[in-house]
Amino acid sequence: MKKSKISLVILGLVLAFLYIPIVLVVVYGFIPNGITMSFFDSNGAFIGFTAKWYERIFTGASSVQPLVDSFWLSLTIAGLATLGSCVLGTTAALALHRYRSRIQTIHHALVYTPLIMPDILIGISLLMLFVAVRVDCGFATILIAHITFCVSYVVMTLLARLQDFDDRLVEAARDLGAGPLYTFFHVELPILMPGIVAGGLLAFTLSIDDVVITSFVNGAGTNTFPTYVSSMTKHSRNLPAVFALSTLMLVFTCALVGVAKLLTRRQQSLNTNKGK
Repeated sequence: MKKSKISLVILGLVLAFLYIPIVLVVVYGFIPNGITMSFFDSNGAFIGFTAKWYERIFTGASSVQPLVDSFWLSLTIAGLATLGSCVLGTTAALALHRYRSRIQTIHHALVYTPLIMPDILIGISLLMLFVAVRVDCGFATILIAHITFCVSYVVMTLLARLQDFDDRLVEAARDLGAGPLYTFFHVELPILMPGIVAGGLLAFTLSIDDVVITSFVNGAGTNTFPTYVSSMTKHSRNLPAVFALSTLMLVFTCALVGVAKLLTRRQQSLNTNKGK
C-alpha cells in the first residue's frame, strides 16, 4: 500500500503541534535575559545560551527558591496522591469486578462521575465540603482533593485489566489451601501490577499538573508548582527558571516512564517463565 502524501503532511503537522512547544520550553530554559525573553540584544546581536537558571535552581538561589519549594510540594503531593489512589483504586476495582449488585452499580456510577465532571465543579464542591466541616485549606485538603479525582482513573485502568483476568487462578489457589491475603499478594497482585503501574503513572501525571482543582483547595503558603507558575508567567523576570525546572520535570517524567516499562516487562517475563 502506497503512503499518501496528504496523510504524511497531516501527521507531520500534528507532531509539530504536539512537540514544538516542548522543544521551545527546553530551549527557553537557556535564555540569557529573563526580562526581554530574547536571545538577542538591543542591537540584534545573538547573545548565546546560558545555564545560569539551572545553576540557580541547584544552588537554591533566593530568587527562585519559592519556585523550587512549590515544585517539591507538587512532587510530594503527587507521590502521596498516587500511592493513595492506587490503594483505594485497586480495592474499588476488585470490588466492582467480583460483585454484581445494585449497590455496585451505584458504586460504578460514583467512580465514573469524576471522569466526566468539569474540574471547576469538583473544585467548588470540595471547597464547600471543607468549609462546611471547618477544615483549613492547605496540604491536607490538596492531597484529599487529588486522591479524589485520581482514584477514578486508577479504577478504570484496572477494570480494563481485570476484563482479561482469569478468575480460575484465584479458585485454584483457594483449592490448594491459600488464604485470601496470600492469594491476593502472590496471585492477583502480580498479574494486576502492570495495570496498577499504568494507573499510578496516570494519577501522578494528573496530580502534578493540576491547576483548577488545586486553586480552590490550597491555602496560604501551599502553592503547588502549576498554581505558582500560573501566577508568575506574565510578570516575572525569573520566568526562564520555570522553563528550566519544567525541563527537569520532563526528564524526570521520561525516566519514570522508562523505569515503569522496564518493571512491567520484567514482571511479564517472570509470569511467562512461571507459566512454562
